[in-house]
Amino acid sequence: MTNSDEAEVLASPLPLHLLYLMNYSIANSELTTLSINLPSISATIKRRQMPLHLDSYLGSLFLIFGFASFFTFPAEAAVKKYQFDIKVKNVSRLCPAKPIVTVNGRFPGPTIYVREGDRVLVNVNLHGSKQFHNGWADGPAYITQCPIKTGHMYGAIVIMPKEGTPYPFPQPHRETKIILDVEALVNQANKLGLPPQTSDAHIINGKLGPLFPCSEKLYTKAFTTRVILIALGQTPNVLVRADQPPSRYFKAARPFMDAPVPVDNKTVTAILEYKDISKTVLPSMPKLLAPNNTKVTLHYNKKLKSLNTRQFPAKVPLKVDRHLFYTIGLGANPCSTCQNGTQLTASLNNIAFVMLKIGLLQAHYFNIKGVFRIDFPDHPPIPFKYTGVPLTANLGISVGIRLSKVAFNSTIELVLQDTNLLTVESHPFHLHGFNFFVVGSGVGNFNPSKDPAKFNLVDPPKRNTVGGPTGGWIAIRFRPDNPRVWLMHCHLELHTMWGLNMAFVVENGQSPRKSIVPPPRDLPPC
Repeated sequence: MTNSDEAEVLASPLPLHLLYLMNYSIANSELTTLSINLPSISATIKRRQMPLHLDSYLGSLFLIFGFASFFTFPAEAAVKKYQFDIKVKNVSRLCPAKPIVTVNGRFPGPTIYVREGDRVLVNVNLHGSKQFHNGWADGPAYITQCPIKTGHMYGAIVIMPKEGTPYPFPQPHRETKIILDVEALVNQANKLGLPPQTSDAHIINGKLGPLFPCSEKLYTKAFTTRVILIALGQTPNVLVRADQPPSRYFKAARPFMDAPVPVDNKTVTAILEYKDISKTVLPSMPKLLAPNNTKVTLHYNKKLKSLNTRQFPAKVPLKVDRHLFYTIGLGANPCSTCQNGTQLTASLNNIAFVMLKIGLLQAHYFNIKGVFRIDFPDHPPIPFKYTGVPLTANLGISVGIRLSKVAFNSTIELVLQDTNLLTVESHPFHLHGFNFFVVGSGVGNFNPSKDPAKFNLVDPPKRNTVGGPTGGWIAIRFRPDNPRVWLMHCHLELHTMWGLNMAFVVENGQSPRKSIVPPPRDLPPC
């Protein structure tokens, strides 16, 4: 079983934002429709006013585009529709295995070919990416960068003349792609007065071969289960043993909710079928658990453990440099324009996060004053019986942008404590920029004098998204070794909108390789 992650929330159609050069920022978006009206271009390529950025930049997630060749398109202006599924795919070409961003499972991604005057509709299914040493394209709008403004282009697209209008040069015989990935390394080396970094490996046809020592995957110890618990934003990989009588079988999924919160309790199904089985065979339905079976979910999570072998060790931080304790709460603030006179909010340590119209990473890098405060509290300002009887009193939820600064490569222990403010609930939390070890969890209030003795510091699971128990707590440990501003947020879309987010400012290390890199020259303006 492996884990990979990242998702954002649904957004309405956004301005022009082609994902061929993957320096992008889509406002917390998982599914975005892009509608592009292509402007008229002059008869020659040299004179057209469409800006194409070919900047190569170390660490930026660039999906490489192709040059135009001659295709047959309808003579009249047409609507071109594209579906782009943006996913992180683990590639073992170079070990340890590293994730790359793919479009429709491909790298480089597919090329958009259109003719002058066409209309382009791009459905983008975004699942963000983890980036080391560079977070300028992390994804959440106003965290790392600003979104693309209406009417602006950011990326590359191949626009050909209208049907019957030739290019002012001979027709090319073939199409090719160019990967711009060396210049930045050379430029960096020249600035330092040193030779470029040594290559990671030698390859033949892009592959390392079977003798290269690979390592570092997020495997877990094997265990048998007939159910899989997936928090929002988690993407586990599982092995299915086909040891049942050949037939057709339903796979079924439905929401789990053991709190008094209404959910869309529908069941979705897919079919697993053996070869040579007739489609007329009615699939058998698995026996589903009760949607509030807390006992099974707690037992399932306890079985998740890292492989922790010589080849795949679990390097759990044992010495903690800083202890953080964050309470998760729901509430209602006064609102004169709202229907009921109040507005629902969600908070960490009684602070509801709000977005300004400027990227936090930009404000941090360029030292722009007045955008945020570096005073997010390590503990809640008002201790109380977190999971006692339901609390409806307003505990003074403040609204603002308050970040927590952490030292480079220090060891952070964070306990996320659910509360009964309005109601208890299981919150799936995702941390951008890092994986973390889930060292402990429990129901009720976290006891700092007793519960740490029960932590699993030998083979805890390693994740980047975790769901805590309803009315309980969960403890994670991680090392912030990736300087940047990194968002941590609830993966429940509604709670994110209500303010259930915060961000860490990770300080630079002691060398350029351990420090934030400059933004790309074509970073979207705010």
